[in-house]
Amino acid sequence: MRKREISRRDFLRGLTGLGACALGGGALVSQWSRLSRIGLPLGRALEQAAPGPHAIEAMYYTGIVDQGLDCMACHGTAEPSRVLYCHTPHAGDYVKCQLCPKGCIISEGQRGDCQVRENQGGKLYSMVYGNPCSVNNDPIEKKPFYHFLPTSYALSLATAGCNLHCKYCQNWTISQVPPEKLDSIDAPPEAVVAAALKVGSRSIAYTYSEPTIFYEYMLAIARLARPNGLKNVVISAGYINPVPLRELCHVVDAIKIDLKGFNPEFYKKVCFGTLEPVLETIKIIREEGVHLEIVNLVVPTLNDDEDELRELARWVVDNVGPDVPTHFSRFGPMYQLKNLPSTPVETLERARAMAMEEGINYAYIGNVPGHPGDHTYCARCDERIIQRMGFAVLDYHIVDGKCEYCGNPIPGAWGEAKPGEGAEQPMGPSDY
Repeated sequence: MRKREISRRDFLRGLTGLGACALGGGALVSQWSRLSRIGLPLGRALEQAAPGPHAIEAMYYTGIVDQGLDCMACHGTAEPSRVLYCHTPHAGDYVKCQLCPKGCIISEGQRGDCQVRENQGGKLYSMVYGNPCSVNNDPIEKKPFYHFLPTSYALSLATAGCNLHCKYCQNWTISQVPPEKLDSIDAPPEAVVAAALKVGSRSIAYTYSEPTIFYEYMLAIARLARPNGLKNVVISAGYINPVPLRELCHVVDAIKIDLKGFNPEFYKKVCFGTLEPVLETIKIIREEGVHLEIVNLVVPTLNDDEDELRELARWVVDNVGPDVPTHFSRFGPMYQLKNLPSTPVETLERARAMAMEEGINYAYIGNVPGHPGDHTYCARCDERIIQRMGFAVLDYHIVDGKCEYCGNPIPGAWGEAKPGEGAEQPMGPSDY
């Protein structure tokens, strides 16, 4: 299969075309000024000197006057938590981040739990604006999106940081470290768009770590991408507050949510988060009319209880409908869970079967290339309408969004697919 990648050289050439290659701090501030003039939401941060070349004032936070803070307020509802920003005695100006459910209360000079949002002088800054640590041109199937522009490519990027700390994180070397510890490149939003157009991507994907924590950067790119004919796709754990999520939904076209389990204790002990905000995120995405797909990475002994898997499937049908593609993906020993075995294929097969029994029309088995459960079948006639091998589409029978055999409408965004394109093996960081 033909494999298309974006090299560092090609990406930097895209930056050069905009006069943005190898930007220093002063040049980047100038670049921000130019972006502000074309209508991107950066004006507030540009009114004062930012505390670094890749810092921009955050969009969602409030100031707090110290009136005897309760330390427990720092911890929010996500216990246990890595409360890097909490210390005593309390002094100085505090800010409360309102981007995600953790609601970090951050003291002067400290950062929130995600390691990328910092309090400087009573203002909260994102420290990773225009500073991706990973860029790659991926098949859309890698995200995985199975019902959105099949066989197309997405220019994919990430910055350092994450607001969850999953013990099985596959990209922990970028998600669990601050930006200062990574080699990153200068890439303002218009340079990213130019690079995507240059390599023939149909979309820009915000992925690999957690796009929520580079929210301002993602939003600016997405707003610039649409007028240039590019779609925007988000690969996220869904740990975000409703107000910023709804604003994001207005400028993106597809969101894949990692629904990591259906047990609050699993979220608490393994992911350092909470379940309910993720369920609310999924419902909001559906309400806003954005294409939605769901992935559950099935981890042996931790979230593979059959009753919970069935309950998850039932919740999907009851709350967002039977046509939302739902993927049950294979876990491999990783990061802090190297002691666990890979998910037995039989477990994934049972999960898929239960999901279909509960009414999910498009249930998939992920991370098992060539498995029959990785293909798409018409919900009416049961004919195989998309055959996959890894990230490659080998056979395709959808015409004008309908099953070629029986004419049944297949939910999704189909465009013009090119069977035979894609890649059988993974490339770049994982999207799971």
